[in-house]
Amino acid sequence: MTQLTRRQYLGATTASALVLGLGPRNAAAQAVTIRQGYQTNIWGMPTYYLMKSGAIEKRGLKVEEFAVPSGNLTMQQMVARQVDLGTYAGPSLIIGHDKGGLVAIAQIETVGKTAGLVVRKDLGITKIADLKGKKIANQVGSSIGNIFVDQVCPANGLQKADFTEVRMDVNNMIAAMASKTVDAMINIEPYNAIAEADGLGTIIINLEKYDDVPVFMAATPDFVEKNPAAVVNYLKAWLDVAKDFKSDPKKVSGVIYDFFKSKGYTMSPETFAKAISRIDVEPGFPKGLEPYMKGHAEALLKEKKIAAMPDFKKMLRTDFIEKARAGA
Repeated sequence: MTQLTRRQYLGATTASALVLGLGPRNAAAQAVTIRQGYQTNIWGMPTYYLMKSGAIEKRGLKVEEFAVPSGNLTMQQMVARQVDLGTYAGPSLIIGHDKGGLVAIAQIETVGKTAGLVVRKDLGITKIADLKGKKIANQVGSSIGNIFVDQVCPANGLQKADFTEVRMDVNNMIAAMASKTVDAMINIEPYNAIAEADGLGTIIINLEKYDDVPVFMAATPDFVEKNPAAVVNYLKAWLDVAKDFKSDPKKVSGVIYDFFKSKGYTMSPETFAKAISRIDVEPGFPKGLEPYMKGHAEALLKEKKIAAMPDFKKMLRTDFIEKARAGA
């Protein structure tokens, strides 16, 4: 059975400072230290790989890393101006923009295949509608939690009042399923693949059918205003790293696999390979993004989670990645 001790959990989620070094380029950027937020699930692993790859130091930057269980917590840190940059999905970005003026400097990845509803295997449930009266673990406030409640449930004959929502972070959900505290979980990789490999649960649906779930690299407005050259160099490092994901997936997988092993997870390389294959890293701003974000914003506005419809041209800062591509 795969689970974390309290000490291991704190080790995975407590903010820690790591200086990655200085490079020879851009004297102005050399003085900049980026406070980098990332989640310790699979969504945050491209950022983790970025920090371990040496790509940032090659662009003359330094970084401090701040690890948390999920991206909505990074968003909250950024609203409080405790972190400069961090990744999370569209709903969290919209809320962060509403609460703290946060902006996206690039879409980094799409992760719809990595998020899914996992049901305890012993229940034999194969349809979402059959979860009426059941207990579902959900990290309330997270992007996948919002997508599950707002889109997936209504589309499958399940209303929020039909089930008991058990609030917990994603790190604790596998243990809760093992103890039968919950009947299902809305979770992400590698936890879903672990649950399947351990014989605890069955993935009955992933979110890709409803949402590709683009994950953005967001920044505080203070940081981009003060450090525009550093932002461009930072995105150049991302473009370098994206090549690794395509040309050398074994190298990438090895670095990320070692991270999860160091946190106490015992999964086979095959299980992990399945989890990592469900993520697609492609920094940029694809077409059709604004209508997608508007749909999420309308739902959040209806639920009174934001005060007003955002100005997407202000939220989605396409200028930085364009400069990075031009000078890569």
